[in-house]
Amino acid sequence: MRLAAAADAFRALPKTARMPVMFVGHGSPMNAIDDNTYRRTWSTLGTEFGRQHPVPKLILCISAHWVSRGTWLTAMEHPKTIHDFGGFPQALFDQQYPVPGWPGAARDIQATLKPTAVQLDVDQWGLDHGTWSVLKPMFPSASIPVIQMSLDAGRSPSELFALGQQLKGLRERGVLIVGSGNIVHNLRAVRRDAAPTQVYDWAQEFDAHVQGQLKRGELAALSGFESLGSVARMAHPTAEHFWPLLVAAGAADPKEMPRFFNNSFQFASISMRSVLWG
Repeated sequence: MRLAAAADAFRALPKTARMPVMFVGHGSPMNAIDDNTYRRTWSTLGTEFGRQHPVPKLILCISAHWVSRGTWLTAMEHPKTIHDFGGFPQALFDQQYPVPGWPGAARDIQATLKPTAVQLDVDQWGLDHGTWSVLKPMFPSASIPVIQMSLDAGRSPSELFALGQQLKGLRERGVLIVGSGNIVHNLRAVRRDAAPTQVYDWAQEFDAHVQGQLKRGELAALSGFESLGSVARMAHPTAEHFWPLLVAAGAADPKEMPRFFNNSFQFASISMRSVLWG
């Protein structure tokens, strides 16, 4: 489907100035409540909407924590806050992000993505911590509708990038597209006592490689991350935290200058590097 036709399918919202698209490294769930540089940066970034950028009419988030068979969109009026983790303080489980959903917009996005088969989830999922842990600090009023999109485990990296390209036209309709994962994510190698400057060589190498591709606008090349062999396998023993970057990069324009933030590591093996286009 041509991108122009895809944009026309989303008629529920009028055309707007182009929204940015971003990829956010979310790291530990505790970043949602800890007073640290990651959470403070998310909060500051949120204040730019309404000043440097339009206020989103809708946020579409692709989180590493919803991997499914097929592609799904949340389509309930009130998506629940999912606490998909264990072993953390009660204060984290007490967190709620009561944003509205938007079933009509979910149906429009479903139509936008044809011929890709997309299914609507009306009562099973909601917003997992990959979504609410970063959006709550950015948009604490919880007034902007949020739809979450799943990651189809059956899609190749290049197909996930192509999915992002199909979403690109939504940026002209007031939709903020957010990918939430991590450029490097290896929980097996976590060092809880590591300072932000203490990073494994393989983690640094993979992060620098991806940063270079983003700077050069080589967005489609991100799909070939597995060609780095053992470095890629160490950076991602399983790849679901890299996949949201592919979708977000697909929705970006290679000519858009990327802006990086939170350019450090958490626990030596989790890259918090994040990027905003537009």
